[in-house]
Amino acid sequence: MKVTVKRNTFLQELQTVQRAISSKTTIPILTGVKIVLTDEGLSLTGSNADISIESFLSQEDEKAQMTIESTGSIVLQARFFGEIIRKLPEDMFTLEVLENNQVAITSGKADFTVNGLDAENYPHLPVIDAKNQIQLPVHLLTKIINETGFAVSLHESRPILTGVHFILENQKLLAVATDSHRLSQRVIPIEQAAEDFNIVIPGKSLTELSRSFTNEEEMVEISIMENQVLFKTQNMYFYSRLLEGNYPDTNRLIPTSFNTEIDFYVPELLSAIDRASLLSHEGRNNIVRLAIASDSVVLYGNSPEIGKVEEPLNYEKVSGDPLEISFNPDYMKDALRAFGDMSITVKFISAIRPFTLEPTETDLDFIQLITPVRTN
Repeated sequence: MKVTVKRNTFLQELQTVQRAISSKTTIPILTGVKIVLTDEGLSLTGSNADISIESFLSQEDEKAQMTIESTGSIVLQARFFGEIIRKLPEDMFTLEVLENNQVAITSGKADFTVNGLDAENYPHLPVIDAKNQIQLPVHLLTKIINETGFAVSLHESRPILTGVHFILENQKLLAVATDSHRLSQRVIPIEQAAEDFNIVIPGKSLTELSRSFTNEEEMVEISIMENQVLFKTQNMYFYSRLLEGNYPDTNRLIPTSFNTEIDFYVPELLSAIDRASLLSHEGRNNIVRLAIASDSVVLYGNSPEIGKVEEPLNYEKVSGDPLEISFNPDYMKDALRAFGDMSITVKFISAIRPFTLEPTETDLDFIQLITPVRTN
């Protein structure tokens, strides 16, 4: 195997697959990156127990300036290999497999020889059943991940809650995540015909997936198997295991009737919560308090050790019963960031019941729920 290729272009593909490579693994070969060279181009694979990423650099890609002299395959220690490529002196480099799985890496005057492993011993990626597939634009899938992924649980005590629940039925795709203190749910219509599915994808996998996309404008094809899901773009295959078990029925958590409602412009509310949390973060209790009356809405932050803050909030309209409610400002900030630049309606039942946040414009099917903090 021998190939000459542009260093920066190759490094981009290598960094993509390195997202899946862990230094802590019980299978030593998985600390490596698998490199396979065919007449069509170069494919790189990285994997751990949860995700596998395969990236393809086509021989026809002009940016790669690839010259293929002989085909073959090898596995190289990912961390060292990545550092070597990053620090080579010239724009181009040559990779050649020598005897006994040794690999020569040359660029300008630099000449490295590193030990590799036989690619035949690298675990095979799952075989995909192409029946159950849907297609989404990359930018839409990334948006769904950003709108829900932050609400997954970070605690392994309930593993199922560390994932995002995806359900396709009646040509609607629902994505929901909850850590039992907050919930975020987004629904989008799917126009193409596809089999219904009900799966839970680890939140960590989705975060790495969204970071791995390089072209927001292309389509991603999603294929589901028994315990795996594949996200496929033109040059990348991203596999993730699915979480086993039944996700809780989150529909029943979302209230339908409320006693108090306020409309806010998100960037203004986010800035105010951010200011109030400066003090709440310093105290033992990370909470802020909202006091709602018919003619004013006031936000309070208090830390006995540092001091207190009080800020009347700008709002678009308020209706319903007066209310005082306390909540974790970090949950609120995460929720508001997911909405972006828009107006939302915050709906309350009482000081001890969860409240919801929804876009004021009703054509967006997106709802978040936050559980308040009892202060008495």
